[in-house]
Amino acid sequence: MANRKTYAQHRAEVEKRYPSGQAPGGVGIDDIVQLRMQNTYDTHLDIARDMATVMRADMAAYDADPSKFTQSLGCWSGFHAQQMIKAVKRMRGTAKGTYVYLSGWMVAGLRNRWGHLPDQSMHEKTAVADLIHEIYVSLRQADEVAINDLFKELKAAKTDADRAKIIEKIDNFETHVVPIIADIDAGFGNEHATYLLAKELIKAGACALQIENQVSDAKQCGHQDGKVTVPREDFIEKLRACRLALEELGVDDGVIVARTDSLGAGLTQKIPVSQRPGDLASGYIKWLKTEAISDANPIRDGEVALYQNGQFVKPARLPNGLFPFKENTGRERVIEDCITNLTEGGADMVWIETDTPNVDEIASMVNEVRKVVPNAKLTYNNSPSFNWTLNLRKQVRDQWIAEGKIAASDYPEGNELMKPDFDDTDLGREADARLQNFQTDISARAGVFHNLITLPTFHLTAKSMDELSRGYFGEQKMLAYVKTVQREEIRRGVAAVKHQHEVGSDLGDTFKEMVGGERALKAGGHANTMNQFAAE
Repeated sequence: MANRKTYAQHRAEVEKRYPSGQAPGGVGIDDIVQLRMQNTYDTHLDIARDMATVMRADMAAYDADPSKFTQSLGCWSGFHAQQMIKAVKRMRGTAKGTYVYLSGWMVAGLRNRWGHLPDQSMHEKTAVADLIHEIYVSLRQADEVAINDLFKELKAAKTDADRAKIIEKIDNFETHVVPIIADIDAGFGNEHATYLLAKELIKAGACALQIENQVSDAKQCGHQDGKVTVPREDFIEKLRACRLALEELGVDDGVIVARTDSLGAGLTQKIPVSQRPGDLASGYIKWLKTEAISDANPIRDGEVALYQNGQFVKPARLPNGLFPFKENTGRERVIEDCITNLTEGGADMVWIETDTPNVDEIASMVNEVRKVVPNAKLTYNNSPSFNWTLNLRKQVRDQWIAEGKIAASDYPEGNELMKPDFDDTDLGREADARLQNFQTDISARAGVFHNLITLPTFHLTAKSMDELSRGYFGEQKMLAYVKTVQREEIRRGVAAVKHQHEVGSDLGDTFKEMVGGERALKAGGHANTMNQFAAE
């Protein structure tokens, strides 16, 4: 937390205002100090500014050492984000290098008022900003709960030495607040609409905006068919809109992630106007699928002609008016997109949406980009849309056959590789080892600064509810809950097992004491069943 004051500084300020030791109404200065320190951020715009600085420092650290990549999981509620950060802090002792990814897919699928929707920008815009705000409310409450616990220890301390140790913990407390990379889809409209929405996301706390080069009103999930991209100059205007929003709100270090869907997008909605050879428009038009104009294939009324390579040609056009690109040009268009977005669009990172998780394929594209932009950095979607087990096993099988390590008949070729029979084979173990090292490899070889999984909490919730429901409504009854949930929470040290404490019951008790003293009616007395977990 930038410029966070110490316990001693807060106390000195309050004592200067109230040398008697009490504020009006008998409010104690100790209580004022505690509440000020629990309030780790005054506004969510302060969060955006602070977290942008954190991201910039992380990016610089990655440039110096590619092993220092960052990670996030997509979270569709504040509670998911809170529990993720708590788990990381419990495991590592710090949440540094950990972010939250806010997925437009999950807002559409789970967090809008219109029901479960596909990832096509049909959900209301406000739902995106609302979820960012909710996540930061949850992370800030985690700060409040943790700092309140430290102040309880401080009040119970018996010696000055013990007090000094606890005050040191308070002063060195690491916030649960981390950067959010927020998915603004294709901008939800024209460049002005993008700017207005970007401001709302930033005011909610987002320090990084991720925007894609699809047509806003024809947006598709990155792993579905029918994607339509916009000309590069149109996309640059959206990037500028995001930058202006960040600058206007004083998020000077704000980060923009420019996503290209060109690898899987074979269509465009319009032909941009080319003013001169080699401009952005001509670089986009050159990839259009065209037909020669001839006596057998003349130009007709209402058709469009292009002048290319010294002759007029007709761009192919579908019945819906869309223009297809030449087949197998996605890779070249991706490379050009990335270079343009970084050099002319002012993007800080790029995102290449791929159809399979293949380190070699991604690295080959990034190496081309880095010939022009040497420090180009990527955000990469380790997507649940990939069948990771099948993809990695196929990659191992193909490589081993090519190297002569195995015969083609040693392992099946298709979906049979998914069978559990292959889990404990040489091939299965090698694929799992590559899965374990995938993010490390892609960060070292392909310039990936940030690894994320877009939809893990969607799938985790579905899987966990299926597991619990099968047991609880089946033969196991209460054993299913205790065995799969509570016993594991206790043994792993998951704080949420004390669910009353987790949602702020102790915070309420502390505040009641602050204002009511001995009159406070507290929830945390001897009859509170959470005491059953006190020793855990």
